[in-house]
Amino acid sequence: SSAGTRSVPFSREIYIERDDFMEDPPKKFFRLGPGREVRLRYAFFITCVDYTTDPETGEVTELRCTYDPETRGGSAPDGRKVKGTIHWVSAEHAVETEVRLYDHLFQVPDPGDIPEGGDYRDNLNPDSIEVLTDCKLEPALADVEPGSRWQFERLGYFCVDSVDSQAGKLVFNRSVTLRDSW
Repeated sequence: SSAGTRSVPFSREIYIERDDFMEDPPKKFFRLGPGREVRLRYAFFITCVDYTTDPETGEVTELRCTYDPETRGGSAPDGRKVKGTIHWVSAEHAVETEVRLYDHLFQVPDPGDIPEGGDYRDNLNPDSIEVLTDCKLEPALADVEPGSRWQFERLGYFCVDSVDSQAGKLVFNRSVTLRDSW
């Protein structure tokens, strides 16, 4: 492949995106839920058999799943199909990073459209940056160069911050989302 290849370690404990699990999923939710089977991207089929929640917040904190070792690579020898494929990273091998999600600097498409008696600052978006700490990325990203660019599937394109990144403490800045209503 012109994009190259990489080894992605699999382990007993993995992280998935919170949005990829629902306790009571609707019919057309093709991700993980109790009793549901999905494909882990480039890995195995897993089935959620149980989950735990934080007693105070009710937030899901852990999923207990089984995996089918016969489905390595993402297909089943018995021909069964799954509709959902989710992204994951091995907890044991994950690289911890900071991720900065940049959004539009202005709340309106035309920042020059200034309210009566105001100025351009009235149109600034107070949520133009969201800083996420303790993010988990696959180990292939551990030694990337500042300034290099990467696509995080389903999330967008990111650049390794050339000022704030350092060995063992990477910072990724989102430069482009994959979907944008503007």
